[in-house]
Amino acid sequence: MPNIHDPVFDEPREQPGFRSLRAHLSHQAECERLGLSLWELPAGEAAYPYHYHLAEEELLLVLDGRPSLRTPDGWRDLQQGEVVAFLRGEHGAHQLVNHTENTVRFLAFSTSGEPDIVIRPDSGTLGAYERLPNGSGLRAVFRMGDNVDYYDGEQPPAKG
Repeated sequence: MPNIHDPVFDEPREQPGFRSLRAHLSHQAECERLGLSLWELPAGEAAYPYHYHLAEEELLLVLDGRPSLRTPDGWRDLQQGEVVAFLRGEHGAHQLVNHTENTVRFLAFSTSGEPDIVIRPDSGTLGAYERLPNGSGLRAVFRMGDNVDYYDGEQPPAKG
C-alpha cells in the first residue's frame, strides 16, 4: 500500500525548470476515479507549467515548505497546511513554484477517470489526456495555432 512517508516516486520529471518527483498514490492504491499524487519540488523548480483543466478539479494540500502559487489573480505564497482548490476552466488556472531554498512537499487531489483537456496559456498549447486508472491512455499535446477546420482532410464516403 502507498505511504506518504515512504513514497514510490513513479513519475520523475527531469525538464530543467520543472524538475520534481511525483508519486501517483491513487494509481498505486488501484483507484479508478480519484487522483492523488504526492509531489516533492526542489528549490528553484516549478511543478508544472501554468495551466487549467476543462474536465478535472484539483485540490492541493501543502505538507512541507512555502511554495509560491500563480493564479489568474497573480502570485502569492502558500503556508504549510494550506488547502487550495482549482476549479475547472480559466479561473482555475494555476502553477506551483518553489522560490525557497528548501524542498516543498504537497498532495494534489483530483477528480479523475474521465478524459481531460488541459490548456497551457503561456505556451499556447492544448493537451488531450485519457486518464485511465493505471495511468495509461491517450496523451497528446497540440499548438492552439494549428487549429484546423472540422472537415480538414476529410472526404465524403464513397457511394456504395
